Amino acid sequence: MKIYTKKGDAGKTSLFGGGIYSKDYIRIEAYGTIDELNANLGYLRDQLLNEHDSNLILRIQNLLFNIGANLATKPGKSPPFPALDPGFTLELESEIDRMDLELAPLQNFILPGGHPVVSWCHVCRTMCRRAERRLVTLATQESVDSGAIIYLNRLSDYLFVLGRNIARQKGVKEVTWQGLEKKQ
Repeated sequence: MKIYTKKGDAGKTSLFGGGIYSKDYIRIEAYGTIDELNANLGYLRDQLLNEHDSNLILRIQNLLFNIGANLATKPGKSPPFPALDPGFTLELESEIDRMDLELAPLQNFILPGGHPVVSWCHVCRTMCRRAERRLVTLATQESVDSGAIIYLNRLSDYLFVLGRNIARQKGVKEVTWQGLEKKQ
């Protein structure tokens, strides 16, 4: 079986359940952004993370694939996976709380940097925020699992705290926003 079909050459694609849609259709943009986040989380997972973090990110990747598959389903058709279980969001909250216990309280805004893995956490965080925005836009037009939007919101928080925690584990000073003087 060939990987290419040439059916998308005219800027169109199909959804699970039928129909041909423009590749810039917000539903396709939403699941494409989740796919992009998933790929970057794979890169993050391949970096120097401990087994606990690596296993959690792998679970997150699988869950994001489920969310993407549901989004890749024609509106009005039954998606292949059930609505997101709130327990997945609670798991992220528990991880955030666990890491926060080991971190100094935030005193400043944090800038990406200090170590490549820390920076990549921030890359993933910003992609997650973009995926969340795409789902919010889609939800203004079509039915979307609200649990997926909540999960993405919490996932971006988790990635922020994960970056802080990795900096702590590696003994790297966090890069804080210093601000610049205003022009007179």
